[in-house]
Amino acid sequence: MELSDVHLDYPVRGGGPLRRGERVRALVGADLTIAPGETVGVVGESGCGKSTLARVLVGIARPTSGTVSHRGRELWAMAPAERRAAIGAGVGMVFQDPATALNRRLTVHRLLRDPLDVHRRGTPAERDARVRELLGLVGLSPHAADALPGQLSGGQRQRVAIARALALEPALLVADEPTSALDVSVRAQILNLLLDLRARLGLAMVFVSHDIQTVRRMSDRVITMYLGRVVEESPAARVTGHARHPYTRALFSATPGLLDPIEPIPLTGALPSATRPPSGCPFRTRCWKADQRCAESMPDFRDADGETPGGHRFRCHHPVAAEETTHQLVAQATEAKERSA
Repeated sequence: MELSDVHLDYPVRGGGPLRRGERVRALVGADLTIAPGETVGVVGESGCGKSTLARVLVGIARPTSGTVSHRGRELWAMAPAERRAAIGAGVGMVFQDPATALNRRLTVHRLLRDPLDVHRRGTPAERDARVRELLGLVGLSPHAADALPGQLSGGQRQRVAIARALALEPALLVADEPTSALDVSVRAQILNLLLDLRARLGLAMVFVSHDIQTVRRMSDRVITMYLGRVVEESPAARVTGHARHPYTRALFSATPGLLDPIEPIPLTGALPSATRPPSGCPFRTRCWKADQRCAESMPDFRDADGETPGGHRFRCHHPVAAEETTHQLVAQATEAKERSA
């Protein structure tokens, strides 16, 4: 799939600090390409647009502008029936909380057979056989077919949700925070299951998570989002110590470490409003490197020096030097914070 200059605004319906008539800018100029068999991780703070990006990829949300292409064809130029068939069969989604994603009144057998019935895959007997195959694929007993979601544990429910997403043999799986609603002891099992399925089925995957170290482990490439914008794309192996955007480095510095513990890079202020974002670079209000140039214009993407074009790119007027360590950045940010105080 490919997203090109995708914008998505939501109207404000009133309530809280937002005023009726304003629009939440959930995605701003988002570009993303997902190659066959590739896993792309998406990181960022709450409200940065990660889940909105996932919803656009699976056709739940229609962009305000920009293009979404599936296998080279513009998704929203298709007839509705054709779009449902293409996305329904070609893209699967695993939602954050299986307790709300699964209809609690339907048995597991019914939940897994529903996609097969809707898309009329095979004969009734073949559909039942596919349900048994899916249960085995995600490590569930055949006896689970007769259970209701409420009779299963959280990890078992998420396995059912993954099986349902794979029912029609999609080429792309979008996982939106698939482990955040689970106990810590179960998370590793679900992550290992996704890694195993990716290898066995040749899946492409978009993995959205707040757990940035998990994203690094699961992904081939990591994109960083801030206030609806993609601000950096980096190979997963280089994102921890060689990211060039200050925000990406600040995110990964906040991850606890046992071997080399450091203080996180301090950021000033809260996340700006998505209805009234700052001018220029939206991160400038919290960045220790920001100056007047950052307030005047949003930087274009730049390729990292010495790397393959498109392999590592970022949007920043004053990027972190490739050789700068997190310890040095902590000292710079702390000094800038003290000067501003």
